[in-house]
Amino acid sequence: MAHHNLDSLDKKILKLIAEDARMPFLEVARVCNVSGAAIHQRIQKLSNQGVLKGSKFNIDPEKIGYETCAFIGINLKHPENFDEVVEKLKRIPEIVECHYTTGDYDMFMKIYALNNHHLLNIIHDNLQPLGLSRSETIISFNSAFCRQLPIVDAPAEEDDDVDDANEMNIE
Repeated sequence: MAHHNLDSLDKKILKLIAEDARMPFLEVARVCNVSGAAIHQRIQKLSNQGVLKGSKFNIDPEKIGYETCAFIGINLKHPENFDEVVEKLKRIPEIVECHYTTGDYDMFMKIYALNNHHLLNIIHDNLQPLGLSRSETIISFNSAFCRQLPIVDAPAEEDDDVDDANEMNIE
């Protein structure tokens, strides 16, 4: 995984849009004291580098009928089939995250189901046929919190980009 050095302007932009992804670029520019064009260029750069991975609305699963949230750890009988299994897991829309892990499981996933019966059907009809040696399901009662990672305030690499952005401060 590539690590990108972010300067102070990049970090400020990321903090602002992480708090409110709907903040207009011109408002971000005003807070950062640079031009709207500079913000647009920075957002594009951060997107191209993969630092920003799109923007989307977060839908509350419970509000649209998904009453059960669960975490499932699985072990495969044949771990060499990881890639094939992952492709099949991607076809199960209720699985919203899947991670390769160390420890007790080969993979760990987050899943939403309409109710416990629906969860049972997904496990029985979709997961068991994938060749599991074992699985463990943990049902979540409620999420205590969910948040973005903080933008680390480690010393930034000050470079000419900040000076260039400040020079482009045209309103």
